[in-house]
Parts: sequence; C-alpha cells; structure tokens
Amino acid sequence: MRQTQIFSGLSHPALVEGICDRLGQRPGKAELRKFSNGETSVQIQSSVRDQDVFIVQSGSSKINDNVMELLIMISACKGGSSKSITAVMPYFPYSRQSKKKSHRGAITARMIANLLHVAGVNHVITIDLHASQMQGFFKCPVDNLVAEPLLARWIRNNVPNWRDTVVVSKNPGGTKRVTSLADALKLSFGIVTTDRRRPGRGEGLSLQGSAIFERLGLDGTYETDGLIEEEFDAEAGIAPAETVKVTSNEDAAEDAAEDAEDEADEKKDGPVRGRGRATSAARRLNGNAVNAVPSSPLVKSTRAESFISEDGQDSPRKRLMRTVTAPSASHSPADPTADEYTDERARDVIHGRLVHGHIVDDDHPSPALSAVSFKNRPPRSSNSDDDEPPEHMLNSMMSTCSVEEPELAQPMGGTHDAGDTSEAEEEDLKNPELETTVTLVGNVRDRPVCIVDDMIDKSGSWIAAAETVVKRGGATKVYCMATHGLFGGDCLEEMEECECIERIVVTNSFPIPEDKKARCSKLTIIPVESLLAEAIRRNHHGESMSQLFLHGW
Repeated sequence: MRQTQIFSGLSHPALVEGICDRLGQRPGKAELRKFSNGETSVQIQSSVRDQDVFIVQSGSSKINDNVMELLIMISACKGGSSKSITAVMPYFPYSRQSKKKSHRGAITARMIANLLHVAGVNHVITIDLHASQMQGFFKCPVDNLVAEPLLARWIRNNVPNWRDTVVVSKNPGGTKRVTSLADALKLSFGIVTTDRRRPGRGEGLSLQGSAIFERLGLDGTYETDGLIEEEFDAEAGIAPAETVKVTSNEDAAEDAAEDAEDEADEKKDGPVRGRGRATSAARRLNGNAVNAVPSSPLVKSTRAESFISEDGQDSPRKRLMRTVTAPSASHSPADPTADEYTDERARDVIHGRLVHGHIVDDDHPSPALSAVSFKNRPPRSSNSDDDEPPEHMLNSMMSTCSVEEPELAQPMGGTHDAGDTSEAEEEDLKNPELETTVTLVGNVRDRPVCIVDDMIDKSGSWIAAAETVVKRGGATKVYCMATHGLFGGDCLEEMEECECIERIVVTNSFPIPEDKKARCSKLTIIPVESLLAEAIRRNHHGESMSQLFLHGW
C-alpha cells in the first residue's frame, strides 16, 4: 500500500511481521529504548509526512511500558506531520476497569481513551473489548472487531459432531457473547453460574431485628406469654375435634346468649375472663356469614367440637370457631390440564458443590464451614428442652427474614453486576473458607461443550465450569475458547493438568511466551493477522468494515 507506514511497538513484534507479510510491505523503522531510570525513548526513523500511520501495540506482561510506548509513538508521528494516525490495539489495556466499583475507584479505561486522544490518535482498531460500551469513551471512531468468525470456523473444522455442540458461558456476564456464537452456528447454549453455598449463609446473616424470629423466640431475645386461644382452651377444657359443622341461625342465637353471659362473668371475675370475651367476639364475627359460601375454596370456617353430652346434644359452652386452610384440590390422572404448566426444561438445571474450586460429591465434608458455623453458633440454654428447627427450614427463613452483613453488600449500592462477576468469582473459588454452589442451565449430556469468553486470565472459573459440565452434566469433551489468552501466573499449567479440558483455544492477539507454549500440549492458537491486515487495508482505502463482522469473509 502506498502512502502508508506500519510501526510496531515492543509488545508483539511477531504479530506486526505477520500483518506486514499479508499486506506486502515492511514495517516502518523506529527505535525504542529505555534510559537507565526506566524512561521510554522513541525515535521515528522513517518519513511519515502526509501518510497514513498505523501503530500496532497490544498488551503484554509489561502493560504500563506498552501504553507509554504507544502514546509517545503517536505524539512523535503527529509531530512528523502524518496525515492520520490509527492505533491498532488487538488487546485494549485496562479494559476490565471500565466502570466504578467503589466510591473512590477510577474508570481507568476512560483515562486511557483520553490519553490517546490527547496524544493525537485519529482512529482506533481493536478486537473484542471487554465491554462494547467502552467505545463511548473515545472522541474518535473505534472499530471493535470480533473474533467470533474465527472461533466459529475452528469449531466447524476441528470439533467432531460439531452440530451437537453446546456453547456454554461460564458466568452471566458472557451470556450475550455465547448466544451470538450459538445463533451463528445454530447450536444450543447454556450457562454456568456460581454463588456462595446457601447452607453457609447463616454465618453472614443477622437474626436481630427480625419480627418473625422474635415471635418464634429462636434468637433468645423474646419470650412469648403464650397464645390467647391456647390459654382459653386449657381453661375451658376444650379438646380439638375433626368434624366440620356449618353455622346456622340457632347457633348464632346461642352465640349471642354466650356473649351476654361472658360480659356478666367478666364484670364479676375481673380481667381473667377478658380472654373469653375476645374469643367470643371472634366467634361472633365468624358467625355473621350464615349459610354463606366462602369466596375462596381454600378457606373454610370450621367449628372445633369438644365433648358431646350423653343425650347427643352439643354443649354450647364448649364450642370454638376457628379458621383453617383446606388442602388444595389434586388433579385426577385423567385430567388433561393437570400437566399444562409443567416445564420439562426444569430438568436441564443441575446443581453442584465447589470446594477449593473443584466439583465434589454432595456428601463431601466442608471442614472450614463447619468450624466457622460451630464457632459463631450461640450457646444454648441448659434448661431448654425444645429441639432446634431443621437446618433447611432455618436457612430458608433466614434468607427471607434477615439481612446480609454490610461487607457483603455492593459498595456503590444496588445488586451485583453480571459483567463484573469474574474477579469476585475467582476470589471466592480460591478462598479455602468458602464453599460455592454451581448451577448448570442447559442439557449437555453426551455432547461436546465449548466454554466461551473474551479472555483467559485465571484458571479457577474455567476449571470449575469444565468439571461441572463433565462430572455433573455428562458432557463428552470440553473446549475452552477465548479471544485473548492472558494466562496470568500458573493459569495455563493448571488448565493443562485438568482432565476435563480437551483443548484450550485462543487467538494470538496477546503475546504468549514461547516457554509456556512448549509446556502446554492442549493449547491451540488461532492467528488474527489476516483479520487485522484486512482491517488496515479497508481503513486505508476507505472501504466498509461491515464485511469483517460476517462469518463468510
């Protein structure tokens, strides 16, 4: 291409060589070096006057040095009177810091966009931003290319029986990316979510201030004086009965006579008979609906009958009105509407337990949680003979009636953001004192699975998702696919050792050290030189970029 210069930073020289080979030209000459105190020095050794300049700089392990190199090179080309300057950034640095996560946090991705604008950039080309909304940070046009066509082509060519493949997202934040790939290949998709195990939520919940628990007396802060009806029943010697009797006009008259007697006895005996008056008032209230059909079939007025006299007549002094809930009507087997609202897809929801980031059996012990629960449990009084409520009932009520501790709430308020779950998820999986519940939504049994995300940085969530779909879901093979292979720390080695992972597929948008490549036999790298070279060519000639987003280019 004429009137074009392509310069390379120090982050990914091999990528620039591949781009220039496909465009049929050589990289521009530039000298990048450092002073003894770490400062970066750039010397552009080719003429850039009235030319279109493309500076290719991706991220690397020295991300801050790469950013400074790019900014200085842009400023140097601007001072050399270049016609336009385009920053080609296959991996955009600081893309995960695109929003505030605390009151005193910084939106670092926007700061990088402002620095590029101040340096003099006119256009930005990148691949798969962590959040596509980041394009609004820039004051210049942004071409956010996608690696989806490359991943889809690899699936069609390398996955056996790829038409049966299920594309799975390992967290809620990547659902849109997964559904896009699944729609392009006409495949099924699923999702894996993780959360702190619910039986352990009791340690993070407070029973204080809960009206229900105070009435039940489970927190030891409230002692009830006894139910009024129970005391009245004990005083009157009434025994519960099973029969149901409809209130008649004669019964209403008898109730009125009883009320008069109760008022007279109350004046004579003092406040002790006050409870009887309250009960009589309730009985009179229920007796007003004589021979009336209740508005709801679930609620019926029943009369608790006590002893029956020898002559077969009921004792009016020993009757008490109560309101009970009748059992719901069951559908007969021949009823065609019995299964009208039955959702068969509910069978595709599978739950599992994660301890130290790995799937375990349901009966696997959790020593850390048991120790914490025992330590935080208040001592029971020695004179209490009541049994504790079942654990599943207690946790269910605590989740409804109690509040979480402040440290578990969001710093900026509101609920959890699905796009920011990756970092917190990795921390929870590595925490030895936490047990995590994992949920798989989708049918993956006897099918290959492709777990897709925009980057692979830490291995915890990838291994957890792979073990979930294989050990719980029954998948045959698992392919971990992402655009950017950052592979921080021992991520690549840990994924290599995981028996549930068949292949690890990434692009070469981010440089991977040669020693890591040699130690990982499962790693497959898809080149993106052709995608970036075509984007540079179209940008130089003013052609449309929309063809690069299609699966047939």
